[in-house]
Amino acid sequence: MTQPTTSSYGMAGLVPPPDGVASNPTAEDFQKLYERSLADPQAFWAEAAAGIDWFEPFQQVLDSSEAPFYRWFVGGKTNVILNAIDRHVAAGRGGHTAIIWESESGDQRRLTYGNLDREVSRFANVLKSLGIGKGDRVVIYMPRIPEQAVAMFACAKIGAVHTVVYGGLSVEALHSRIIDAGARLVITADGGYLNNKIIELKKIADAALQDAPSVEKTIVVRRTGQPIEWRQTRDQWWHDVMSSDAAADTCATELLDAEDPFFIIYTSGSTGAPKGVVHTVGGYCVDLHASLALVLDLREDDILFCTSDAGWLVGHSIMLYGALLHGITTIMYEGSPVVPNPGRWWEIIERYRATLFYTAPTGIRGLMRFGKEWPLARKLDSLRLLSVAGEPLNPSAWEWFYETVGQKRCPVVDSWWQTETTRPMISGLPSLPIKPGSCGRPMPGVGIKIVNDQGEQVPPNTEGLLLLTSPWPGMLRTIFNDPERYVSQYWSTFPGYYLTGDAARIDEDGYVWVIGRVDDVIKVSGYRLGTAEIESALVSHEAVAEAAVIGLPHEVRGNCI
Repeated sequence: MTQPTTSSYGMAGLVPPPDGVASNPTAEDFQKLYERSLADPQAFWAEAAAGIDWFEPFQQVLDSSEAPFYRWFVGGKTNVILNAIDRHVAAGRGGHTAIIWESESGDQRRLTYGNLDREVSRFANVLKSLGIGKGDRVVIYMPRIPEQAVAMFACAKIGAVHTVVYGGLSVEALHSRIIDAGARLVITADGGYLNNKIIELKKIADAALQDAPSVEKTIVVRRTGQPIEWRQTRDQWWHDVMSSDAAADTCATELLDAEDPFFIIYTSGSTGAPKGVVHTVGGYCVDLHASLALVLDLREDDILFCTSDAGWLVGHSIMLYGALLHGITTIMYEGSPVVPNPGRWWEIIERYRATLFYTAPTGIRGLMRFGKEWPLARKLDSLRLLSVAGEPLNPSAWEWFYETVGQKRCPVVDSWWQTETTRPMISGLPSLPIKPGSCGRPMPGVGIKIVNDQGEQVPPNTEGLLLLTSPWPGMLRTIFNDPERYVSQYWSTFPGYYLTGDAARIDEDGYVWVIGRVDDVIKVSGYRLGTAEIESALVSHEAVAEAAVIGLPHEVRGNCI
């Protein structure tokens, strides 16, 4: 089944990049780079690793002796904060804006790299005063405010392992993550703002901390000021600890082994057993820095507006760590895209002169239903690149995004990646032709294969299982507390290959079309129908903003839609 489209560009039509917008490779140079990366991955990744700073050099690029428990940049010592903050300050860019924050009510704050260096050092010293150190787990359950970023960076600076939990998740979801991680500290806020309402984060955290014996302390940011319960022996105010003698302005950045755990991020929803994906320091830093330079064509004067929350991997890798590794300015927005009106995102882009806009297809489709007048009412000429990730961007939404928001000046870069992968694995590039509805081509260092249920490679334009054929530095290293699940879920079905769990096909030009999760395929009368494809057909109609498709048992067809 092919993906339906109402786009005037056509599903198979190549949209050339707008003139002069990108400095990325030509198609010929990209193909040479890709082939070289697969022919000699050790040399390719060693070259990529030269793009970050190391306290001590690594002796071996990749150790596969205990595969699939791969080890990257063996013996090397580095720190993500060394690369995301320290080196920019040392290079004289301490006055450059790192984070622009805006709330739903219009409050604004700016942190330069120098400000961030000081605040992160102060909170790192607070953590150390509480006995938190290398390897200790810290759960962060906060609104999208600068303190959320400071808490993450402070953990990274001293080698504590942070677990950021999205502030919209339930008591049960937060509790399960605290328990699984064995967290010693929880950082939260009295509340947060969304859709003109207060989300009672401290109340949720208090309930989640019932029967959580590993947690010794909580630190609470005063955000909303509403009354909250307080446990004197456990709870501490952020502003109190940050004004204490412990909060010195300087703190040494910890020398961490490349394979030390960096963060744990959970992939299950609000129910079910949590699955803590573990990422490590060196591989994450190298892979993210190298790949985003290609995918987003990042430049020092860029201002990035990414709408994700740090509770998700996109918030980690795009909004925060990815942006700061490249020394650019990133915008954090705490609020809804439709408060006070559906033009809020476009207003933010205009006010701060954002050059890059990164969001999810759901957000684009949701705003499409309010019409073109909201983006067209704003001056969006600062934009040079639009990007999406999360699920396939159907062609009609791609066209609206490209023409209405980007005004045909900005490439729309779609990409495919997972919580487990760190960064975009299959992507368009701003300098190369794009096919609306496709997530592009495999990135350098990423080998892929489409196979049938028996593991046999399928012909072009045939749907099958998407596999990754080789390890990559930013790959997950294990599932926390459950290494057997890591092996069985990702590496056992087709030994030697990483099973993504997604269905996809590759067309005759090498462009990849991700259909959706394998378990989101409905078999009707013997035909496998991807729910994402059917949903794409539905949302291509101007009257439909979102659609969900499920299968029901049918006595004749097996299933019906």
